Amino acid sequence: MQVTSLHKDIDILQLMHGDSSLRSIYGAGCIENPKVMFVFMNPTARNISAHVHWKGLRAPWLGTKNVWNIFHELGLVSKDTYERIRNIKSEEWSENFCHSVYSELEKQKVFVTNLAKCTQLDARPLKDTIFRNYLELMLKEIALIKPKHIISFGNQVSSILLSKPISVSTYNGTKAEVLTIDGRNFNVYPTYYPVGQGRRNMPLAIKRIKGILK
Repeated sequence: MQVTSLHKDIDILQLMHGDSSLRSIYGAGCIENPKVMFVFMNPTARNISAHVHWKGLRAPWLGTKNVWNIFHELGLVSKDTYERIRNIKSEEWSENFCHSVYSELEKQKVFVTNLAKCTQLDARPLKDTIFRNYLELMLKEIALIKPKHIISFGNQVSSILLSKPISVSTYNGTKAEVLTIDGRNFNVYPTYYPVGQGRRNMPLAIKRIKGILK
């Protein structure tokens, strides 16, 4: 469910760029040719698995709510799981429940990750230089997992990943960019960031992703 060979290097960058009281958050889900890889920005302390005492899976968005609205709209998590997520508090996410949620994503051939895996106390913006320090590991993650489609959320993440200026507002339908890693081409779909300050763009993101996955 995770590419553990990358974790040591990810943890080194956490010491450099993350909060010292928190731990790295790794990508998780289907690690063998998933139909889609979702690439978000960076984790925060709202993720219950970022805390030192946590013994279970450390993966994106555990203990939070908003992004699971998207995954439910896309049919990637069951109704029962979604309803439980909506109705429990962050501290009520058990290690077993977190594992079961990502097991559902794994069965749906979905992988979820962040470009920067360094966990911050809050959602303040990261500098481009920090994202670039994670780019080599991000490219390794893609090359190892080999996703069919890559959804990159937001201008900053998309621009760093593709190494050129990107404005997600110019990408409609199934318009994509091509990312070449070690001679292999991957389709990357820059998409509106759908949570936090970008929550108003959630319907646009969902519409685009549905079209891509069809």
